[in-house]
Formats: sequence, C-alpha cells, structure tokens
Amino acid sequence: MESKSFAFVSLGCPKNLVDSERMLGKLAQDGYSLTPDADGADVVVINTCGFIEPARQESLGVIREMLALKEQGRVGAVVVAGCLAERKKDDLLNEVPGVDRIVGVFGREEIAHVLNRAIASKQDENIELGTIGPRAEGRLPIAAEQRSLFRPAPVRALEDTARLRITPRHYAYLKISEGCDRLCTFCAIPGMRGKHVTKPIEEVLREARELAADGVRELIVVAQDTTYYGLDLYGKVRLAELLRKLNEVEGLEWIRILYAYPIHFTDELIQTLAETPKIVPYLDMPLQHINDRLLKRMQRRVNRAETEDLLSRLRQAIPQLALRTTFIVGFPGETESEFEELCEFVAATKFERVGVFPYSVEPGTPAERLPDRVPEEAQRERRDRLMEIQQEIAFAWTREQVGKECEVIVDGPDPEVPGHFLARSHADAPDIDCVVRLKGKGIRGGDLVRARVTGADGYDLAARALRVR
Repeated sequence: MESKSFAFVSLGCPKNLVDSERMLGKLAQDGYSLTPDADGADVVVINTCGFIEPARQESLGVIREMLALKEQGRVGAVVVAGCLAERKKDDLLNEVPGVDRIVGVFGREEIAHVLNRAIASKQDENIELGTIGPRAEGRLPIAAEQRSLFRPAPVRALEDTARLRITPRHYAYLKISEGCDRLCTFCAIPGMRGKHVTKPIEEVLREARELAADGVRELIVVAQDTTYYGLDLYGKVRLAELLRKLNEVEGLEWIRILYAYPIHFTDELIQTLAETPKIVPYLDMPLQHINDRLLKRMQRRVNRAETEDLLSRLRQAIPQLALRTTFIVGFPGETESEFEELCEFVAATKFERVGVFPYSVEPGTPAERLPDRVPEEAQRERRDRLMEIQQEIAFAWTREQVGKECEVIVDGPDPEVPGHFLARSHADAPDIDCVVRLKGKGIRGGDLVRARVTGADGYDLAARALRVR
C-alpha cells in the first residue's frame, strides 16, 4: 500500500505543541509519511491556537494559505485541529468552508481516522468530477456534522507517550495536567480545554523516562496551572513531590517550570524549588496585574500583599532565581492611576523577564460584558510604556552578568556568526526568552557548557566556552 503523505503546522503554546507531537506520533504509527513542505502533500493538518484574537487571526491566515494551495491542486485535503476548532466548532466551517475536516482538542487520538476519511472523500470527489464533469458542481456538500469530530473533555488526563517530537532532541515539554479550574474573567481556556485534570504521578514519570531515553536533557514542565497539580486527583497539591521524583529520572539534567499560578505555593514547594539539584532557578509565574481592584475584577483570587509576600519568599529561598511574568494592560476599567501602580511595581520588583499584552476581548468570557473599555490606542501606549520600564531592567541585568560564569545548554549553531552557537542560560526558556551567543570549539547541540559571559547585547549575552560536560 502506498504511503500517504502529510504536512503539519503547529501553532500556539507548548501545551498545544505536545498535542501536535502526539498526533504526529499517531499518524506515523498509522503509516503516514511526514513531508516538510505542504506543496504536494495528500493532506495538511493545522493544529491551531484560539487563545486571543491575534492568535486566532494567525491560525485563520495559515488555514487560508493552505486552502489556496488546495484550490490550485497542490494539496489534497486540509484538516484543522486544536483550540480554534474546539472554540468555534462548526461555525469554523462557515468561516473557512473549504476545510475538509475539523477535529477538536480532545479528538486528537482519532486524528488518523479523520485523515483517512478526509483523503477518501477527496478521492471520491475526484472520481466523481472525472466521471460527470461540470454537473458535479451541483453536488450537495458533506454535512457539517460529517466533517467535524469533537469529544468531551476527559475525566482522566490523556497520555502523551509515543510522540514524534518537533523540538530539538535535547529538550522537550512534559504536560502534567490538562484544563483549568481558574475562572479568570478574561480567559476562554476552560471553555476550550475543560476542567483541570491531573495526570497521575506514575504516568508523568513514565513519560519523563521515555523522553530521557530519547535524548532529552532539559525537561520543561507545563500545564495550564502547574501549582494546582494533584488537587483534583489526590485531594491535595503534589507538585513538590512530583518534582522530587522527576529529579531522580536518569538522563535529565535540567528541569524548568512554566505557568506556576501564584496560589498553592507551600513552604514545601518553595524548599523543593530551592534544594532540588536539577531544577533550574527559573519560574514562569503569570501575574496579569498588581492592583487589588483589577485583580478582583479579573477574578485572580490573589491580592497585591499576598503576591509581594510570595515573591519575597521565593527570592530569599532561591538567590539566583530568574522570574518571568506576564501582565495585561488596558483591562476594562483600568484607570491611569492603576496602570501607574503596575508600572511602579514592575520598576521596584525587577523581574528578569516580562511579557506585556493589551487586553483582548474574548467572546463568551465574563470580561466581555464589563463596561469602561479602554481604547485600543491607549492599551498599546500603556504596553509600550511598561515595556520601556522593563527594558531598562532587563538590559541592566544582562550587563550585571558580564564577567560571571554560568552553565548554558546549546541549542545549535548560530546561523548569523560562523564558529558561534546559540545557547540558553537558566534564565532562558526556549522561544520566549533570550539567547546566549556562545563562542567555542567542539560543541554540539544539546551540550551543557560552562561559560564565561564576555558581553551584553541588549537582552542577549555573549559568552566564551570554558568546558563541556
């Protein structure tokens, strides 16, 4: 039987990337052959993001690009999966009617079946066109319910084994739970991903060992809310215990933690972060704002005093900690004085890494109904002002690193500078943070290198390799 070719486009966050890798693995097991170029593929799969409006527009842009190839006869069928499909459901077919199949977030396990049907329908259509010619234009289209596959959110977390990874071999994302029980008023994720479902410790460890055996040295722990881990399944949070067990997995060198909501930070967890050897001193903690009234309006269930106390405890316990956070500016009702309070907080706290996003109106969320919308121009202006404050902090931090030694992980050759490599320090998560431009010989992707920082270039560092381990 001739192998069926497919191309794959993965958009969105690391959690979506894990889903993509699982689908790639399922398709490979079903005999599909992955091609790097959509042109000429029997089918193209687009795993979409539906989080905020810019992400939705990016997803729709890629879908339309693939549909244009299909209309030119250069692609057989187009299948749309993931969060945008889950969020819009059959309405998506009205927006992009040329799509052959859509499959929701929790239909990923049946992706091979979906592709089989899409290709078979396309072949039948081609036969019909070849037989009856122009009269085929009067054919009735396949009903929407026959082109869609949606499954309810699982009561048990889906396994993420047998993935065909698209990250470099030396690092991988490990999803420890699915969904979210935080009903933040601005966020549509619970509607797309369902309630929080913890993946059992034994399953997480099994997946971690599989990844380590495949060459992973840096394991990046992700979930919608990592600090909630275990509460639904075990009746108590168990992230600290999980991290200590992951520390014992042979082959892993670095463990990095993303998306740690600022609740459920027990003394045990802070001590584990500080004392577990493989956990790098880095924490992604989305705060969104610092003003108490806005935090309440966002339904964040944490206030400024509690946040500042937590940050102080973390800094005290982990002196080298690199903190990443994100903020929303222009949330409905945000006053100039409340924004200034956020600016003063960022200036005083000196986060190593910050992302700032103008508020995005999300259909179906409680915040959509809030009055006192901040004009888009004012939102953008506030974003730029806050990022100017953070830029000074970030640049000062890089200058302070010059002359120090640090360990970096090498991602690969620097395409811009011969003889140099792109690497990351403990303060840098892949794709979202900065890079270390490393000079040295005999270095390969995945190496852990002791290096001396020789210069600062804005957000990035330059360094010279001392030794490889």
